[in-house]
Amino acid sequence: MSTILDQRILLLVISFSASVQSTKVLSEWKKCGDPECEKAMSRVQATTDYLGPDCRYLNFKAGEEIIVYSKLSRENENLWAGSKGKDFGYFQRDAVKVEEVLIGEEVEVLTKETDFLCLHEDKYTFE
Repeated sequence: MSTILDQRILLLVISFSASVQSTKVLSEWKKCGDPECEKAMSRVQATTDYLGPDCRYLNFKAGEEIIVYSKLSRENENLWAGSKGKDFGYFQRDAVKVEEVLIGEEVEVLTKETDFLCLHEDKYTFE
């Protein structure tokens, strides 16, 4: 009986650890096309298939078009955020090539807690 309880506790700890990692702040700063990060910055095309590590990431296949809305800066410049259809998320910048730049100048702003929102089983999770 105690081994079953021990296994359940271990599974709970593993589940909690995965949840905490998927809500981790990826950067305190980001670059956008405007102070509200509402303008599209660029249109890019995927050069490779991409599968992100958790639900905050955008998954795509080579050749798909993505609209970029922000780029994390300073401590994590390799992640950009954008949309493909109705899906939105982060992806590695080296998985895409820029097809068209849509803004004249980038603005650096602080990230918000909601920038790292992870929707899992219809519940919002923050760090």
